[in-house]
Amino acid sequence: MIEVLEKIRETYSGADLALCEKAYEFAKKAHANQKRASGEEYFTHPCNVAKILIDLGLDAATIAAAFLHDVIEDTPVSEGDIKAEFGDEVLQLVQGVTKLEKIEFTSKEEEQAENFRKIFVAMAKDIRVIIIKLADRLHNMRSLNFLSQERQQRMARETLDVFAPLAGRLGISQIKCELEDLSLKYLEPEFFEYLVTNINAKLVERREFVAFVVQEIQNILKESNIEGEVFGRPKHFYSIYKKMKNQNKTLDQIYDLTAVRVIVNTVDDCYEVFGKIHHKWKPVPGRIKDYIATPKPNMYQSLHTTVVTNFGQTFEIQIRTYEMNRAAEYGIAAHWKYKENKKEVDDFDARLSWIREVMEWQGGLKDSKEFIDSLKGDIYSSEVLVFTPKGDVISLPKDATPIDFAYQIHSAVGNKCVGAKVNSKMVPLNTPLQVGDVVEIITSPNSKGPSWDWLKVAKSSSTKVKIKQFFKREMKEENIKTGKAMLEREAKNKGYNLSDLLTDKAFAKLSQRMSFSGQDEMFASVGYGAVTTNQVLVKLIDYYRHSSIESQAKIIAKNKSQTGGVIVKGMDNILVRIAGCCNPVPGDDIVGFISRGRGVAVHRADCPNMRNVDPERYIEVSWANQTGTSFNAGIKVIANDQGVILASVSQVVAQLNFAITAINGRIDSKTKQAVVDFNIRLNSRSELDALIDKLKQNKKLIDVYRTSI
Repeated sequence: MIEVLEKIRETYSGADLALCEKAYEFAKKAHANQKRASGEEYFTHPCNVAKILIDLGLDAATIAAAFLHDVIEDTPVSEGDIKAEFGDEVLQLVQGVTKLEKIEFTSKEEEQAENFRKIFVAMAKDIRVIIIKLADRLHNMRSLNFLSQERQQRMARETLDVFAPLAGRLGISQIKCELEDLSLKYLEPEFFEYLVTNINAKLVERREFVAFVVQEIQNILKESNIEGEVFGRPKHFYSIYKKMKNQNKTLDQIYDLTAVRVIVNTVDDCYEVFGKIHHKWKPVPGRIKDYIATPKPNMYQSLHTTVVTNFGQTFEIQIRTYEMNRAAEYGIAAHWKYKENKKEVDDFDARLSWIREVMEWQGGLKDSKEFIDSLKGDIYSSEVLVFTPKGDVISLPKDATPIDFAYQIHSAVGNKCVGAKVNSKMVPLNTPLQVGDVVEIITSPNSKGPSWDWLKVAKSSSTKVKIKQFFKREMKEENIKTGKAMLEREAKNKGYNLSDLLTDKAFAKLSQRMSFSGQDEMFASVGYGAVTTNQVLVKLIDYYRHSSIESQAKIIAKNKSQTGGVIVKGMDNILVRIAGCCNPVPGDDIVGFISRGRGVAVHRADCPNMRNVDPERYIEVSWANQTGTSFNAGIKVIANDQGVILASVSQVVAQLNFAITAINGRIDSKTKQAVVDFNIRLNSRSELDALIDKLKQNKKLIDVYRTSI
């Protein structure tokens, strides 16, 4: 911990130094007496995160946020305390990294997805958030051996799927490589140990070979009067592992375990050395890559070639300028480490353009899992570089199609696309593009827009979202009708009426969780597939059950002490309540269900909610003496005319000497039919059956059936 203070004092001065030291002392006090899984003081973690960021050259506000990044989550310190002590800038960085601990999630997957969504929202405002998060994850991975195997596997998988590719996409190769190696160590421990042992076994032999290659290239530089450095760089274990897996090779068949790097002053020097190396050694076909002319999406630039020596040994050479080497090592962090350099500022803006694009399409995703799946697909480095007819370079995912190309140009081009030419030849829109293809999109003002089938063809996450957004926007009315019909049908399958479930209060509760601005947006989202019927109905039914219990459920207690009550076999003086979802009445076949902390709930035997419950929680119940007992029953009547319903029901109820206790009528917006709900006071189940049979004899009534009340 003293070491990080020394680093701060070597790196910063004035107000920046004061800010870092203040954050150090504040965090040290906040985390006092807290321990990590390793048994060491918790404060060592933020100190190590800060050290990583200092080495990357980040500014003082980022270092302060690194010290403080866990205090809101793990200590009594509040956001107000951070703001008062350190200001808005530091607070926003800490907020961006802090997990969503106070929100209730339905699953671990949803929690993870929402954490990443929040990080990306914060990244769009300030990229330093993800750099802190990467440093935080790197130190956690370095000390992963103190956690359980299950947590090791989960964190390593998450790191390999999301954090390492993110570091790569931002160009921070030193963090990316270490995260990949640490993930491999826990995901494939035996393979990792095999690599460590066998690669080290031939270390001396490999060093001799690399020394030979370095000396030969230094001779080339000297003969050409080019200033520069040449050195060997061992490839990290995960890159070797991937090559063995992807190419189905053994370690003995992987010859380029060490890459030789040449660093010179100018781009012209790069190409001159490149040519002279090929003059000395034969290049391997297909292994020459010019990332200077066509940089990677993370703005990485270098010349790569694999050559064969005169005695048959292959090895890889990377040639770049000093400026390119800094960008390759520090990536987006070079903006702070070398911010006086104008090109670094331009590269910084170019890298941020990808993040802005992610934020554009993520707004169209309601579902957290869809967001994280799309994000994973988008953060892996693009594999295919293709060209527009004007020579502009477009980066796309592997196996991308002309559809992806069209939407990468602009959403309007994608929506009006009717055909494509690749290398001047017409091709189907599902044709996989190859590196170097020249792609031309043919559009038509008469195009009606994309096809749903395009979603199966597109490879880019952003393309898929843009296609879905088109259907969401252009087919809103149709989606509303479709979504509503789907919800009504599924609700009926579950034993409910959508109109009963979808009250104003229920929708308000639902929109808090799913961010719907109105019911039409909810119907449309279901209609075009952004959310499923199950996602909506599970929440509505849950709210309906709770509100029914609170407002309508009748508590019938102490078995036989109340006439018309319920007898629970083998138990006395137990709390008994009538389930509001099906509202059983005397005469119905009933079952008892032992609910946690709320006694026995009595359901109709045919209640849909009892189909999949734990059978061990059933209990036998029966109706007690029902003589002289009256109860409310609900019926729903449907006809083309509301007046006919009221007249018919009133006449029959009067004939049978019953009493109507409540009426609620409306016109169904879809069918235009009149629907009236009645609550009627009855004395037995047989009276309810007689009432319904009598009403069904009236040909002017379309339907009559019992409901819950």
